[in-house]
Amino acid sequence: MSLSAEEIARYQRDGFIVVEDVLSPAEISDLRRVTDALVESARTVTAHTGVYDLEPSHTPAAPRVRRIKKPHLVDPVFDRTMRHPRIVAILRDLLGPAVRWDESKLNLKSPGYGAAVEWHQDWAFYPHTNDDLCAVGVMMDDCAMENGPLLIIPGSHKGGTLQAGHDLKTTSYPLWTLDQDTVTRLCREAERDGEPGIVAPTGKPGSVLMFHGNLVHASAPNITPYPRKIIYLTLCAVSNHITKFNRPEFIAHRDFTPIAPVNDDALVEYARAHRIAAE
Repeated sequence: MSLSAEEIARYQRDGFIVVEDVLSPAEISDLRRVTDALVESARTVTAHTGVYDLEPSHTPAAPRVRRIKKPHLVDPVFDRTMRHPRIVAILRDLLGPAVRWDESKLNLKSPGYGAAVEWHQDWAFYPHTNDDLCAVGVMMDDCAMENGPLLIIPGSHKGGTLQAGHDLKTTSYPLWTLDQDTVTRLCREAERDGEPGIVAPTGKPGSVLMFHGNLVHASAPNITPYPRKIIYLTLCAVSNHITKFNRPEFIAHRDFTPIAPVNDDALVEYARAHRIAAE
């Protein structure tokens, strides 16, 4: 799977693209199976851990997970997703032939309580030798206008890293967020032909969102009965190094060797092996 010249140009211009049908329904089904089991296991957890970020309304009787941290270390299915050859091929089109992994997380944005995330740039969390990092969002559910999709300001990655404040209240982790004046200015600059300067990239399960590390983005709460799970992977060229190791190793990867893709059927084979072991 490769990107067209038009798709690459659109990514460079807008800072994001959505590629449909990267993962198959069978592959997405297994990702959901593993995720559901992890949420069920959260019944034994009462506070944030090295694996779970919890919603404020979480209880053992009604587990409510906001985020699963380092999923590639929690279950092999997520490691295989990160190394999926269709995803790696797209990244190589955008970043060059040698691509390395930097971070992974699974944001659940669950029905009725998926929390909001304020406007921010990802690069502010992990300064590198350049800002050419790419976040990969693997959509595990229908990502629609109604269920708290990511909100993006097209072209905002071209302005470099912006001044941000340290938000310690609206999420379970510190977040470098932009003030309202900055967001308003960027939106006005992004308006085209009377259309708002904000875009919500939507897609069906198996679609993949790719966006630049300096693209300004946020998301609203999910107040619908429909889930919106997305696996986020952050990757960059091997030549792009972290300049400050100010995050734990499970968040900021220390291995700068290129990703070795797995076989194209690795997720399906993993699911098949799991079914056999369970019988």
